[in-house]
Amino acid sequence: MSQPPTPTSTPTPSSGSSPVPGPIPAPTSDHRRKRSLSRRGAIGAGVAVAGAAALTPAVFAATDSGSGSGSGGNGSGGSATTREQFPATRSAAATGTGTATTSFAASYVALRWSGAQHGAAIRFPGDSAFQQLSGGCATVDGGGTALVAAGNAKTYEVTADSGTTEVRSLAIDPARGPARTFQVPSEPTRVRGVRYLSRPAWGADESKRYKNGQVNSPEKYYALQTITVHHTDTPNNDPDPAATVRGIYEYHAVTLDWGDIGYHFLIDEAGTVYEGRYSGDDPIPAFDTDGDLVTAFHTAGFNSGNLGIALIGTLVDQGPTDAAKASLIRLIKVISRFKGLDPTGRTTFVNPVNGVTKDVNTVSGHRDWLQTDCPGRTMYDLLGEVRTAAAR
Repeated sequence: MSQPPTPTSTPTPSSGSSPVPGPIPAPTSDHRRKRSLSRRGAIGAGVAVAGAAALTPAVFAATDSGSGSGSGGNGSGGSATTREQFPATRSAAATGTGTATTSFAASYVALRWSGAQHGAAIRFPGDSAFQQLSGGCATVDGGGTALVAAGNAKTYEVTADSGTTEVRSLAIDPARGPARTFQVPSEPTRVRGVRYLSRPAWGADESKRYKNGQVNSPEKYYALQTITVHHTDTPNNDPDPAATVRGIYEYHAVTLDWGDIGYHFLIDEAGTVYEGRYSGDDPIPAFDTDGDLVTAFHTAGFNSGNLGIALIGTLVDQGPTDAAKASLIRLIKVISRFKGLDPTGRTTFVNPVNGVTKDVNTVSGHRDWLQTDCPGRTMYDLLGEVRTAAAR
């Protein structure tokens, strides 16, 4: 796949930099296209379910705006929407090492390279030394990648080891671009009491999923087997988490050429849940109307049938906030009840695409699948508590 188009022009950084060339390979992942760009309403206030019995998709998708009405959705279901504006994400691409300069203040710089996983480093104005890049949550074959907080810098410098090639970077500003208008559900949407922001409610530019008029990574769906917890490896105490979600979307969809954000859900420090990967025009985020999970890009080689939830922040030396942990537990609980999973159990995951198997906890951490620090040491140590609480 090659890079999907963006709605705004992409200026090229100076100092000898040039636009990002060619496609960047994505992890094995499969997708099946559905109907339209419009997005929808809530999953929500499903009734309590005894034992391991699963909620039906219709119950799982019921709207919960706090009134208990449980009627309709907010997208194709016809419920009211409100026009809201979000900043368009600006980006500027560069290739190779050296200094790149942008015309705007960047919140993040996304990088991708071939060679050693830790083969590149970056420095911003005022830094005394280069920051060696460790890859964060995202993983790629044959090299490394990172999303680095840029602190509103307009200039950055990239260096690489001798064996590192095809260095590509993208400065990203998801917070101060020209305003774009979205049709956002008028009523709050919830996941069994956990407030949930649909894609338009955090400003997802759906054109980034498209290339040459076609979906860049068409949706495919498989039965849910496991749930994997991540952290985004972005700064804690985030003052604008919706902008960070848009920045991650740009990084995943464009820099990594995944065609969309890689997670099914994200959770910020206030406990707000964000819908991640597009899953169709029905009222069920992450799932289709048959109850199957859309394949996303969060655990390379083990994506199909594996639901990814990312906590926004870096959870290496500190744990999630109480609000974030509570939302994570509730979200895992409702999804587990929806599909009859035991959050405290173990399972043999079978990749439905290629038959590869792996024995894991039903609710696992990213590092249980691949060589990565994600979801951070502290968060990983809390997973036992999360599993137990989600099973109650």
